[in-house]
Amino acid sequence: MRLYSLSVLYKGDPRVRLLKAAYDVASFNFFQRSSVQEFMTFTSQLIVERSGLGSRASVKEQEYLCHVYVRSDGLAGVVIADTEYPQRVCFTLLDKVLDEFSRQVSKIDWPSGSPATIDYAALDGYLSKYQVEPPAG
Repeated sequence: MRLYSLSVLYKGDPRVRLLKAAYDVASFNFFQRSSVQEFMTFTSQLIVERSGLGSRASVKEQEYLCHVYVRSDGLAGVVIADTEYPQRVCFTLLDKVLDEFSRQVSKIDWPSGSPATIDYAALDGYLSKYQVEPPAG
């Protein structure tokens, strides 16, 4: 069971904006990593774009499950995991991250923010904390 990506986005008008993201692409071939990361970024934005405000969903995309939560204020989170990762845990993580993000990052910065300008460093920590390593055997 693995988490591959955790991102915070803003569903604004006219488009969805990536605010911050963390990726774990170490399990992929070195030469595939950047394209896998691009795919995850694109997929996250697309899913948020297609989701209504105040909605939660899990969408299967290739061999991944993408869990999305779009709050009514437009702040959105996406977790991309393998199909075995528990859905409930993903939504618990998204709740926690979006609550913390909205406390630390001013709402004024969401519509114009980008990964380079948003100061929020907790995503990598959450991504590794919520990783479920397969038992050695």
